Amino acid sequence: MDLAAFNFDPSSLTDLMHTAHIDIDDDLSLCVEVGGDPKNPPLLLIMGLGSQMVFWPDSFVKGLIDAGFFVIRFDNRDIGLSSKIARPFPRFAINNLKMMLRMQVGLTNRHYPVAYNLFDMVEDTRRLIDKMGLENVYVVGASMGGMIAQILAAKYPKKIKKLGLLFTSNNKPLLPPTKPKQLQTLLSHPKTTQMEDVVAYGVWVMQRIGSPNHVDEEEVERLVRLRFERSYHPRGSLQQLQAILATGSIAKYDKKITQPTVVIHGEKDGLLPAAHGRAVAKAIPNAEFHLIQGMGHDLAKAFQPQIIKILVDHYHAH
Repeated sequence: MDLAAFNFDPSSLTDLMHTAHIDIDDDLSLCVEVGGDPKNPPLLLIMGLGSQMVFWPDSFVKGLIDAGFFVIRFDNRDIGLSSKIARPFPRFAINNLKMMLRMQVGLTNRHYPVAYNLFDMVEDTRRLIDKMGLENVYVVGASMGGMIAQILAAKYPKKIKKLGLLFTSNNKPLLPPTKPKQLQTLLSHPKTTQMEDVVAYGVWVMQRIGSPNHVDEEEVERLVRLRFERSYHPRGSLQQLQAILATGSIAKYDKKITQPTVVIHGEKDGLLPAAHGRAVAKAIPNAEFHLIQGMGHDLAKAFQPQIIKILVDHYHAH
């Protein structure tokens, strides 16, 4: 890939990456970072709900670069330095908890006036792949990013070579619900929009959804401050949550995935209990499933070497 065509500059976030804004259509620009040798196989990282690309840890990214991949990460729409999405004032208030309950039992939420859905975010990713001229792309999707990755692989099998899915779901009906402690993180918000309250809230969230006894609070605080300084846009997180709820089950797409797939899930994940990962692996033909003991809904440093090894072994297998 010709980096000069996109005016990539050294990243202000890490020495590992270069950054650029890439227009994927007339109204939407994504903030993108790349690292490694562009001649190496491309590996695209798709992050989860409300999480900027900075939540891909540098140590995790470096592990993939050192394994021989050209790594691409980006801010999804509505998050970080990518384009923000405005929607018309809804005809009626959206009750997120009601949408969650409806999705849980298999009722549609498509009539809700949300700003966009996961299919729109899939098209963002597909346009980015096309714009950058990437072929035979390896993909890692985390949480919501894993949902996007599932649909992407099913709809565009010629673009995606292999798939890695981290602590994600296909949102099929009657899967175990989010546990109460973690549900609080989806239904609450910081006391104020001041940095210190936002940072405290971010640490509180990770304490609840992260890997027990493995949450590095200093590192979480650093990342939340960085996220705030780059762009604080809580409406984007809300609209991404509503995109998931409006889309509903994507299990039918799993059955269409033909690419070799590995599913990795944490045994201590209370946001998306391990049954969600098992359901994804069961629905995708010939998918591998790995349950990591002690891991929650995060990429805690203690578990990164194991996750990287599983992914690299999977991607390098013939």
